[in-house]
Amino acid sequence: MTPNAPESRRTGVLYGLAAYGWWGLAVIYFKAVAHVPPLEVLAQRVVWSVPLLFGLLALRGRLGEVRAVLRDRRTLAILFLTTLLIGSNWLIYITAVTTGHILQSSLGYYINPLVNVMLGMAALGERLRPAQWASVLLAAAGVLYLAFSYGRPPWFALSLAATFALYGLLRKTVRAEGSVGLTVETSLMLPAALVFLLVQATQGRPAFGHVSLQTDLLLLASGLMTAMPLVWFANAIRRLPLTTMGFLQYLSPTLQFLLAVAVYGEPFTRAHLVTFGCIWAALALYSVDAALAARRTRGLP
Repeated sequence: MTPNAPESRRTGVLYGLAAYGWWGLAVIYFKAVAHVPPLEVLAQRVVWSVPLLFGLLALRGRLGEVRAVLRDRRTLAILFLTTLLIGSNWLIYITAVTTGHILQSSLGYYINPLVNVMLGMAALGERLRPAQWASVLLAAAGVLYLAFSYGRPPWFALSLAATFALYGLLRKTVRAEGSVGLTVETSLMLPAALVFLLVQATQGRPAFGHVSLQTDLLLLASGLMTAMPLVWFANAIRRLPLTTMGFLQYLSPTLQFLLAVAVYGEPFTRAHLVTFGCIWAALALYSVDAALAARRTRGLP
């Protein structure tokens, strides 16, 4: 281990906390633009993210990587699919937050790691350890309890977890670093976003420029909402082991959960308590098992 390794890890933890904390607190931002239709929020997010992401890559001298991706037909085809998935994920999340379903969005990102495990088994032929099976079954029991208690599945949570897990699975198959891939994905979304905003404008229904200066500034800031946590995440992932990042990822849904209950007054019923209790227990078991597996891989007792 190099002398500066502990300092590098401390810096990595700070970057990781900043990224996941930002994603968790993003609830506040999307609540502030709840008066804007979710599709327009998504379109504005894409429009303002593209120049910012290209600017960041230009500063880092990485525009050549974007050109390389655009020349590779197979990579571009996969990124087209991931674009559909991440665009859907963003729209579902925005809709969930602005319609008062933050608890469900929190639940979706809590169960995402367990959905990843199931996808790894189904798509990649990975074998689950007994503790992983127990985690998945415990989480499934919690979700089923909530569905039976309310007479309907928690669609926001399930769709958020599914789209993000499928997105992650497909992104593993392309050679494009996070910020490069996201730049291509948002660029692929840009034509549809511009057409949507143009139609809104011709019909006299856009929020941007017609509601208030505060709304305009918030929508302009959507590019920063997308780009900045990505930069912090990239800095964290370079400095920290994946097991540490695995623990840090729970900060985001935890902040969403706390904001939903303590700030925005979403009802936390007995059904929620049972469901989240099952999910938290499943994640604790999964995390301990992952940490022990990592130690065995490194040959530690």
